[in-house]
Order: sequence, then C-alpha cells, then structure tokens
Amino acid sequence: MTVSRDDGGNVTNALTIDVEDYFQVSALASHFPKDVWNSTPCRVERNVERILAILAERGARGTFFTLGWIAERYPALVRRIAAEGHELASHGYAHERASDQSPEAFLADIKLAKVVLEDVASCEVRGYRAPSFSVGLSNPWAHGCIEEAGYAYSSSVYPVKHDHYGVPDAPRFPYAVGARLVEIPITTVRRFGRNWPVGGGGYFRLLPYPVSAWGIRKVNQEDRKPAIFYFHPWEIDPGQPVVREASAKARFRHYVNLAQTEARLQRLLQDFSWGRMDDVFLPAASQSV
Repeated sequence: MTVSRDDGGNVTNALTIDVEDYFQVSALASHFPKDVWNSTPCRVERNVERILAILAERGARGTFFTLGWIAERYPALVRRIAAEGHELASHGYAHERASDQSPEAFLADIKLAKVVLEDVASCEVRGYRAPSFSVGLSNPWAHGCIEEAGYAYSSSVYPVKHDHYGVPDAPRFPYAVGARLVEIPITTVRRFGRNWPVGGGGYFRLLPYPVSAWGIRKVNQEDRKPAIFYFHPWEIDPGQPVVREASAKARFRHYVNLAQTEARLQRLLQDFSWGRMDDVFLPAASQSV
C-alpha cells in the first residue's frame, strides 16, 4: 500500500474522533444506564464545536465516528461536521459493544446508525468503528454484518493485548475482511515481539507526548505507512462531572490528564499532517482487496 503525502513530503495520517458524550463510555456504563441518558446534561456539542474550531485553525480534516443517538439530538452539529469537509462515519447507534450483542441486534444497530447519519447529513456514510474496538475473536461474524449493512470499511480492531478489547495477532495495517469490506486497524508499533499502542485514546493522555510522536513517526518513516489517531470529545473537557462512585481503575482511565489533552492535540496537529480516513486509506486499501 502506498502512503498519502502532503505538499511538504510528509505522510498524511488519519485523524479520527469518536463522537460520544462522557456518560456514554464503557468505563462509566454502570453509572449511566441508557434510561438516564435523556435526562443527563450533555457536553458533547460544546466539545465537538471546540474540536471543529481547532481543526479549522490548523487547516486539518478528520473523520468523526458519530453515534446515531447523538445525530438525532444534535442534527445541526452533525451537518456542520460534514459541511466543514470532514468525513462523517458511524460509531453505531447506542454505543453498544459489538461483542455484547447477538448478530441480529448488532446488524440492526449499525443499520439504524447509518440511516440516521445519512438522513441527518445528506451524505454517504462509508466507515464504521465499533465501540471499545469490540470486534475480535469472540464475534467473528461481526465483519459480515458490517459489510451487509453497507459500509466500505471498518476501523474496529486494535491489534494489542488489553483487558477489554484487542486482537494481538491481527494484521497491523489494512486488510480485506470481505468481498467489499476493509478493516483498518488502530496504529501500533512492533517492539520486543509484540504490538504497542500509539494510536491515541487513553494512552495519549497517560503517556508523555513524545511517546506518541515517536510511535507515529516510526510508522511513517520505517513502516512507510499512514497512522491512525483517535480521541473523544470528552477528552478535551476537564470540566466534565466526576463520577466519584466509579472504581479507582475506571476513574483513572477516564480522568487522567484531561487538562493536558487539548494542548497535546494542538502539538500533534502541528507536528504531523492529518486527513480523513477515506482520503488516506480507501484508494490504496481498495487496491489490496
């Protein structure tokens, strides 16, 4: 697979945002059952607007993997994402882990999300990302459902070892998972016989910024591949409510270094070139299928 490049000769990487609110994350699910979502104050709109402003300032574009639940409640925000040149993609409807659903329920959820997003934004939705990267060895049928739902690519596999997700032996770069579907896994680096995460999320907040920069640069320069970076709107929101009843582990994972994320994101946008998933990967990935 050839890499995309900007005019400066740098590899263009894929910037992705998983659009969900703080109370919809898996780590806090037991404290925010779905029947309280409608009565819980949302912060996603202000956070996504801030992200859009940052990207506009930097002249960068990205892919917004958005919940159907969010699109129904904030249609103007979703239309703005598309209008500003970003790719609108699906994160499912109600942030259900694929591995917690039956094939029938999973297919219904991702079909509904695609319909809602396309109706709201009047654009084609080609990409899907499973909540918590929950496509793996326990649900080998999931990619078939994603293809049947009409998506062109999935970014639902993280080839690392983790207590909640991960397929350590999965390919590190895009690979075919169906006649018309490509899986584009989150970025890792290979060291000491295993894959290490450098694609964003909690690792970006936990580890010093140079670690993430080193990993992305290694993939660009040594592997000669584009990287994928992901984060969530709530990760630039240190003022969000703190669920003190959550376990120490859940609180650490969710709240660590929130106050530093926006500054690190600004640095990331300055240090690397960024684009949409479909622009960075689909032309080359489709050639390998």
